[in-house]
Amino acid sequence: MEVQTQQAQVYKAFCDESRLRIIDQLTLGERCACDLLEKISIGQSTLSHHMTILIESGIVSSRKSGKWTYYSLRREGCDHAIDQLTKILSLKESNASSCVCD
Repeated sequence: MEVQTQQAQVYKAFCDESRLRIIDQLTLGERCACDLLEKISIGQSTLSHHMTILIESGIVSSRKSGKWTYYSLRREGCDHAIDQLTKILSLKESNASSCVCD
């Protein structure tokens, strides 16, 4: 996958209030879709849409057990998101003194 595409998917994962609430729930550990539906008060199709975005970003993983899907945060995906944000801050700090208006 192209680097910019992966970066955009990570940012997309964080740019929705419902997805942030889902991530918050997953910080407590693996959660069944039924638990997320109840805690976040959204419909099944809406949850499915948000989970697709979170999984494509690499931040969340899923596993099926019977009729339910269980979701959890992926350490590698979260580390990748942190690395992306750290690079942005590093670039900002290194370019802080090179304002084009000076």
